[in-house]
Amino acid sequence: MRRGAILLALLLGGCARSPGAGGGGGIVSTNPCVDSVLVRILPASRIAAISQYSQDASATSIPLAVARRFRTTAGTAEEVIALHPDLVIASTYTPPATQAAYARAGLKTLLVGIPDSIAESQAQVTQIADAVGAPAGGARINAAIDRALTRWSRKDGPSPSALLYISGDLATGGSTLLNEMMTRVGLRNAAARYGLTQTGTLSAETIVTRPPAIVIAPERTSRGTALRQRLLATTPHAVFPRVLINCGGPTIPPALERLAAIRATVA
Repeated sequence: MRRGAILLALLLGGCARSPGAGGGGGIVSTNPCVDSVLVRILPASRIAAISQYSQDASATSIPLAVARRFRTTAGTAEEVIALHPDLVIASTYTPPATQAAYARAGLKTLLVGIPDSIAESQAQVTQIADAVGAPAGGARINAAIDRALTRWSRKDGPSPSALLYISGDLATGGSTLLNEMMTRVGLRNAAARYGLTQTGTLSAETIVTRPPAIVIAPERTSRGTALRQRLLATTPHAVFPRVLINCGGPTIPPALERLAAIRATVA
């Protein structure tokens, strides 16, 4: 709790000046995972706008108190172009028509994908930091990830089976960042046991006859969550905060710590 309070104070401290003041210039992000990097490596005055998803409790990876200090954008071409940013950082899933509009307006654009591993996430942090002229900030984030890996990775002992639900009945499969973090701390992702090779739907009825050692899910209760808890009443359940699910980068250290703590309860 204390570390969270310190982080919040540091992030808010970087927001002392009005973000995007003066109009024009600065960085516009339409990706909440990029937001989580930018607010840690840039002064607020250089961030013209962040994604509207960062002000949504179910989608953000930064404290809402921090996100609400910034102007937001839905990522439409019209609103982004109107800000006249120096750089737009968006998702590779940005519609081609929007990308074309950015190009016609002469906007410099960086498109980033969804990293499937810790190494890819660290490379993306470096890419973002270099693009905005803050390589030292990116290096700090990656150094924190390296320290967390050293502290929380396990190479021996039992590997309890676990299912990690992102929301409702949507469970994490293999070849994902979350899957690698589970494996690093000594949990064995049980998704493949039920025929789930990628992230996808896995109902309580599917796993009730052979439940994993532990079920991990966000704090928000859905119909699927409630049914799982009833059908798997004797199976341990653990909360993995939604804010740790959405992105990699600076979210990796606290995610590893939480997963390691969960593993310790069933080891």
